Amino acid sequence: MTFVLDDSLFDDPARLADTDTRGLLRSAALAGAQVRATAEAVAEVGLDELADSRPRAVVLLARPGVSPAVCRLLAALAGPMCPVPVVVTDTAPTWIGALDVVFAHTDDVGDPVLAESVSVAARRGAAVVLAVPSEGPVAAAVAGRAKVIPPKIPVPSALSFAHAFTTGLSVFGALGLLRPDFDTLADELDREAARAHPSNELLMNPAKSLALRLADRAPLLWGLDPVSTAVAEHGAFAFGCHAGVPCDVSDYAQAIARHALHRAAQHVGSAADLFADPEDNPGAAMRVFLVSARFDAESEAGERAAVRDLPGADLVTPGESVRDDAVLRSALLAARFDLAAVYLGLAAGTLNGPGWQALAMH
Repeated sequence: MTFVLDDSLFDDPARLADTDTRGLLRSAALAGAQVRATAEAVAEVGLDELADSRPRAVVLLARPGVSPAVCRLLAALAGPMCPVPVVVTDTAPTWIGALDVVFAHTDDVGDPVLAESVSVAARRGAAVVLAVPSEGPVAAAVAGRAKVIPPKIPVPSALSFAHAFTTGLSVFGALGLLRPDFDTLADELDREAARAHPSNELLMNPAKSLALRLADRAPLLWGLDPVSTAVAEHGAFAFGCHAGVPCDVSDYAQAIARHALHRAAQHVGSAADLFADPEDNPGAAMRVFLVSARFDAESEAGERAAVRDLPGADLVTPGESVRDDAVLRSALLAARFDLAAVYLGLAAGTLNGPGWQALAMH
């Protein structure tokens, strides 16, 4: 397929509005609203009983869509020192039982695998929390035996990261494993959406800037710590979903172990690479994005080391204005990836933008 990137669209808010017939930019900007609405829904349903005793394990069921990245991000935020084992899997383990807590989100309310998994978990006495609509086979499979947190803000399923993430954070908060501040989280996401507003020019708009930097290159999204790698995974999902862009995703230690690719990446972004012909130098077709939530001294040190290794790489961070909190900074980056992917999809034609005719012809 051939994409025709019309980057002039980024500087024309009126054309952007006309092109975005599905209102995806507006939906992507509602992450803060999703956080507030989901936190209210959790308060209405109530998860207080999760605090009654420490579970044997927290099982995160990762189903296709935004769920795998959300589950891995939650596990990374809990960290290796979490007093409760956190298991990320796509189906309920055979050992699931009354001492366990299960969290799941799905984009497919008819997912038969998930319906069976949560049904088994509920029958065996596990505490089950679902971030799914209240109607459909998945919710029906555990009717009256699970806490169901339906989405309150209508957005396309691919833009439901904030709903799934907030529900999962609520589970970890009720268990005392994390201490999320949903008001601050929603406020930060609103500020990110404001920075990414279509009326803001490219240099002042981090989502537009990221979209343009990704265009016409094969992106390597390398996370500099487990939290950042989970966010990078969501970024790859977003760009594949909205812009048709395949992304390599890896944690940086694994990227280093792929010796030939890492050596090629060391030359990406240099002055020679900028004008290189991708046919003569395949490495010139790549662009390395070091994804860094940078929320503590250890992650900051890792970021400095990676930048020394790859001085030509693009560093994707939340910025200095966001305080050093892993939840806030990772969620902000996830929202930026969503917004950038929609911008790129509109400009490249994968979301019925200016390049759509060229895309359809190839």
